[in-house]
Amino acid sequence: MLRANQSIVIHAARDLRLESRDIVKPGAGEVLINVQAGGICGSDLHYYQHGGFGPIQLREPMILGHEVSGLVAALGAGIDNLEIGQLVAISPSRPCHSCSYCLQDQKNHCLNMQFYGSAMPFPHIQGAFQQQLIAGATQCVRAEGLTASQAAMAEPLAVCLHAIAQAGDLRGKTVLITGCGPIGCLSVLAARHAGAARIVATDLSDYTLKMALSCGADLALNTLTAPSALQPYQAEKGQIDIHLECSGAASALAAGVACLRPSGTLVQLGLGGDMNVPMQAITAKEITLRGSFRFHAEFGVAVALMQEGAIVVDPLITHSFGMDALTEAFETATDRSQAMKVQLRF
Repeated sequence: MLRANQSIVIHAARDLRLESRDIVKPGAGEVLINVQAGGICGSDLHYYQHGGFGPIQLREPMILGHEVSGLVAALGAGIDNLEIGQLVAISPSRPCHSCSYCLQDQKNHCLNMQFYGSAMPFPHIQGAFQQQLIAGATQCVRAEGLTASQAAMAEPLAVCLHAIAQAGDLRGKTVLITGCGPIGCLSVLAARHAGAARIVATDLSDYTLKMALSCGADLALNTLTAPSALQPYQAEKGQIDIHLECSGAASALAAGVACLRPSGTLVQLGLGGDMNVPMQAITAKEITLRGSFRFHAEFGVAVALMQEGAIVVDPLITHSFGMDALTEAFETATDRSQAMKVQLRF
């Protein structure tokens, strides 16, 4: 056995603990990682604030986290593409590679998916907020040239790149992005990289809208203080080509549908539970409605884009806390008036 492994464990809503877990040596095809940085995601906050979301609820203690990077500490047998001491971004996605969806290259829909920090199955899938983490070699993407904090942003960026792929060709298009948290702002960066000609962002917070502008949005509208701000985009059946809905709010989806031009595309990223959908307008305007769930191949693409400097995520990393400041870190991450992406140092 290796040394005690400090891990961030959620027991129930507001019951977050730092606990010692043992780690065995990596087996064949596995890697031992000394985790360096980990980002607090919206799902982590749901577990922290509410013990889960919708039907997905904690039924046993679970290590949180799935946005991490770290240094290779040990290699199992059969690995020749990684080296000790190397910085890697770690994909939390572990598909089985043998079910019908994996064989159809839809690995994000794997029937036997093992995704770090998920209470969806029971026993729960333990997360990656650990000082020492065992990962499959196929989960590790070499991140030379990046900092650990940048590499830990690969996961949320991959989510947005998958959504862009769902939306289709953005070149020369007018794009509406509703919800400017980390996913919304990363979607601004991804949409701009994909060739969007004009990006309109909406949110209820001036702070997040300012961040969206810093990421390249052309216009940022506060629909709380100015409820009719999107009305000009409803003219002549709609002025928006593509709507990336990142908030999970029914009102944001409906506002986007009103702004979409006939044959426009709505991509739903935000997960806010079931909602009412303006189906009559979607039908009458022949709008394409697409979901976007997780990612797979986009993870490596996210790392490469950051390495090339094509997408710069640094302004979105607003806070960093040590493991001894867990409560402060999670409370800060809930405050969208001052924080975007909050990370932990391991």
